[in-house]
Amino acid sequence: MDYKSSGVDINAGDEFVSEIKRDVESTFNKNVLRSIGLFGSFFQLPEGYKEPVLVSSVDGVGTKLKVAFLMNRHDSVGEDIVNHCVNDIATSGAKPLFFLDYLATGKLEKSIHNQIIKGMAKACRENGVSLVGGETAEMPGFYKDSEYDIAGTIVGVVEKSKIIDGSKIKKGDVLVGLKSTGLHTNGYSLARKVLLGKYTVDTYIKELGQTIGEALLAVHKSYLKQIELLKENIDIKGISHITGGGIEGNTKRLLKENFILSIDWGAWDRPAIFNFIQKEGNIEEEEMRRVFNLGIGIIFIIDRDDLNKVLNILKNEEPLVIGEIK
Repeated sequence: MDYKSSGVDINAGDEFVSEIKRDVESTFNKNVLRSIGLFGSFFQLPEGYKEPVLVSSVDGVGTKLKVAFLMNRHDSVGEDIVNHCVNDIATSGAKPLFFLDYLATGKLEKSIHNQIIKGMAKACRENGVSLVGGETAEMPGFYKDSEYDIAGTIVGVVEKSKIIDGSKIKKGDVLVGLKSTGLHTNGYSLARKVLLGKYTVDTYIKELGQTIGEALLAVHKSYLKQIELLKENIDIKGISHITGGGIEGNTKRLLKENFILSIDWGAWDRPAIFNFIQKEGNIEEEEMRRVFNLGIGIIFIIDRDDLNKVLNILKNEEPLVIGEIK
């Protein structure tokens, strides 16, 4: 017997690393000191910071991967994991520096896993992030041969004096939201239970204007460019990335005990996918608000005096005034 007969092909793993090297290196900048292949990754902190603070986060894509399996499309989930992590640390005012991925599978299938890395590399390039390393684990018997899981870790930097943490939020501050591209990477266990028991991913839904699978695989949007643009022009009080827990669950994390959110739930039109899920699953409104982003991907908490300026700066993104702090 040998390792390959037990389900792990070391040669295939080595070939996979060689094949993805060009995509990975396309994300490098002058601060990356070594290419992939060593036991650790080397990244030099950029110049210009007086008191640099590192900000890190780790996350996964969740059961959205089940939709990718059914669609046999795997590049978009690679983009999802990077954009999700970028948004998480950007809410603190951090500039993302580098990203590492973890890919676990039952059997290494290069045609599939190359797509994932290409998606990650694409999102890294778009966000100015270096994909400096990762881990590919072939685990036969633990995962089905055709399935996998992915996770990502991101590290960024922010000047200590410019950390955005909600500490400056006060009564009367305004909530400005930017639209999501769909479910992003949350609520898929409920969405799959509602939709994929009745439809297939290839079912075309007229009110969605696309198939179920296309709607569910819409890429999680990165808001880094919009955050950076606002940071240059105003003092942002707080930023909320709307993930699991919905608008209220995520945004109230920024508030002190004596403040509450006042959300105008009628201030925007929800994307059709949310209305379709609610109707098909007969889901209570409170549960919809708790599980899904409902069409708002990121929220800026700003001083009311800055509102017109913010709306003008973000006009190409169709910003929405969705509430205030009380």
